[in-house]
Amino acid sequence: MEEAQGAQTITAAILVIGDEILSGRTKDKNIGHIAERLTDIGIDLREVRVVPDVEEEIVAALNAMRARYTYVFTTGGIGPTHDDITADAVAKAFGVSIDVDPRARAMLLEYIAEKDLNEARLRMARVPAGAELVVNSVSKAPGFNIGNVYVMAGVPRIMHAMLEAIIPTLKTGAPMLSETVRADAKEGDIAAPLGDIAKRYPDVAIGSYPFMDDNGPNTNIVVRSRSRERVEEVRDLVAAMVARR
Repeated sequence: MEEAQGAQTITAAILVIGDEILSGRTKDKNIGHIAERLTDIGIDLREVRVVPDVEEEIVAALNAMRARYTYVFTTGGIGPTHDDITADAVAKAFGVSIDVDPRARAMLLEYIAEKDLNEARLRMARVPAGAELVVNSVSKAPGFNIGNVYVMAGVPRIMHAMLEAIIPTLKTGAPMLSETVRADAKEGDIAAPLGDIAKRYPDVAIGSYPFMDDNGPNTNIVVRSRSRERVEEVRDLVAAMVARR
């Protein structure tokens, strides 16, 4: 992993591709995992979009996101079927050609016998010109990286493996630190004093998260900042506010 960039903010977005996600037939299990891993290494996830298996939609979303964020991670649409069009859409977004990559084909042959490497399976070896491959330690069919875009499978176990292969190559920022204060109060009861604290510390993220415990409604207050000093200062103020109640 590249050295942390100090005060520089490294940003990211996720583009989830697939009709099955939008129809509800498949429940996404990747967004939360990617978000958590990016937070671990100091990259701020700023946006998530879900688009159908429509080339124009993928191209438009990808071009908008890659211009705005340090990194874009895509999931889904790189399998062997007719509706797996992500690789073609990425090539179109970057204005490059796409064809079977000999490196990707060799990777497939580590998992599939050559006699079984039919036209459909070869689709998984089609890579935009100039892209680097992302290793898939689970089923060998690779993802790829072109520019600031990382293209990964939608199957969670495979996506996880690809992401772990990508992470050491990324620029990272200072990790986000957090402290949690249990309010033992309903969210609405602490909203006003919590808002006052938030106004005093605009550089610190303060969130309230309601939940139910054995005694009924309760709230966790989470204080987040890249400065340990600021986190602890605001945490103590929040804790004092809660204690006064």
